[in-house]
Amino acid sequence: MVMMNEKIRASEVRLTGLQGEDLGIVPRDEALAKARELKADLVCTSLMSSPPPCKLIDKGQARKQADQEKRSAKAKEQPGKIKELRLTPHIEEHDYDTKLRQAAKLLGSGSSVQLVVRIQGKEGPKAKELLERMLKDLTGSGKKQSGIAVSGKQASVQILPL
Repeated sequence: MVMMNEKIRASEVRLTGLQGEDLGIVPRDEALAKARELKADLVCTSLMSSPPPCKLIDKGQARKQADQEKRSAKAKEQPGKIKELRLTPHIEEHDYDTKLRQAAKLLGSGSSVQLVVRIQGKEGPKAKELLERMLKDLTGSGKKQSGIAVSGKQASVQILPL
């Protein structure tokens, strides 16, 4: 929460000018008058010290900065996306290693990974075996969210980052 202009209640403030120059400790009313004179906003940067440090910022810039901080905080808050990696039951060793590296990298960046194995006919047990091996190899990067689901044409499991 940013304190601006009349919302600042301290009787004195440590004032910093538009170019970052130190203007010393001045009464709040004088600081507000200077802000109006320069067509700027008086913004309190910290409420923890006495007198509170305040700076003059171009009109509108302070609000823009606060909105930007709010947006970036909201972006960090959101959970990572679910990325899907597709495999086949007859995967070769090199391709398996590549998919394993991709999954570990995605989990490391905070995304969940959905491993999907396309199956035909009686490949179900082989697909389940492949996913179990993949889960075992990824124990350092993530943990499974639910069990391995084998249904009709595919077997899948979702892994959450640690």
